[in-house]
Amino acid sequence: MREVERKPYMQKPRDWCEGMKHSSTAQTMRHLRVEVMELCEGAGLYQIDLLNGSKVRVSEREYWMKQRGQLKLDHENAALLATGQQPTQTKFETAKEVLRRQISEVLNVATSFEDFSDRLLQQYGITVKESRGRLSYLPAGRTKFIRARSIGDKFEKELVLAALKANTERKRTIQSKSDRIGKLIDIQAKLKQGKGIGYERWAKKHNLKTMAQILILLQDKGLLNEDALDQRIAELDTKFHESLAVVKDLETRMAENKTLRSHAAAYKQYRPLAQKRNAAKSPAAFEEQHRVELTAYRAAAAYLKANNITSLPSPNKLESEYCALASEKAQFYEQYKEAKSELLKLKDAKQNVALFFREEKQTQHHEREGVCV
Repeated sequence: MREVERKPYMQKPRDWCEGMKHSSTAQTMRHLRVEVMELCEGAGLYQIDLLNGSKVRVSEREYWMKQRGQLKLDHENAALLATGQQPTQTKFETAKEVLRRQISEVLNVATSFEDFSDRLLQQYGITVKESRGRLSYLPAGRTKFIRARSIGDKFEKELVLAALKANTERKRTIQSKSDRIGKLIDIQAKLKQGKGIGYERWAKKHNLKTMAQILILLQDKGLLNEDALDQRIAELDTKFHESLAVVKDLETRMAENKTLRSHAAAYKQYRPLAQKRNAAKSPAAFEEQHRVELTAYRAAAAYLKANNITSLPSPNKLESEYCALASEKAQFYEQYKEAKSELLKLKDAKQNVALFFREEKQTQHHEREGVCV
């Protein structure tokens, strides 16, 4: 409608001249995405990465297919309701949406890639294929594989393996919790709360089974003496806290190493770009075109200056240091887990033994009172 001031991201006359039809160029769209991300960051709002991919990728074709499918389904459901029938489906799903849902369901429970591919094939008839480091999926009834990148980053090989690893760790944690000794039930307290005779019988059996587990544990450890048990608990408590302190220190050093590697790589990669910016005929236009890269370079330079780093460290040296720290952390983390597991078991055992003898005394006292009456 009117001529506007030309900005560095404007490439063609139609972007600023009067009387021309506007059409967003790739450079304009990139500028708008960066602006939106910076506005969200400045306001402290949640934002997604508009410059890179998303975990679930929906194409324009799929979007409009879903809209048309939902509209058609709504009309069909309205006709069913008019005749007094209840619709069986209210939400329309595209073929890719069904595929995403099915893969996600399996991905939430599988613990290895073999388990992942087997479950997909058995439950939904989906075949998984890996080619050149990328995954593709073949749903039942199709003849052509669907590439993972066309349905979302979440289904790419790297993120799939990360999810499977997380599932394995979670399963191991659950199993370690199940190995713990259960706690005795304070039967007298439960009876005062109104529990009946049936509950009392069950609680007595539960306490006897738990005490049998405790006795086996204490015999295996040679801790039937109370003083020996207290001494072992004190030793494990010290070992637990010392190992935890070392693990936390190593994690901090690993994080610092990772940050340094990231900034050093960004500084080395984008330094020539910063030098070109200073020599450019139009620094503002060059700045706008490479805003993300130059921002990363300046952040890296500020980090190196704040930490008094005058020469870039060797990437191979930093990588070796990180691997050594990770190996040391794994060693101490195993000590920490072992000490924690045994410490919790012995503390539960000590607490249960004390509760058991207190319960026995209360039972004997109530029996004597009954005889006196």
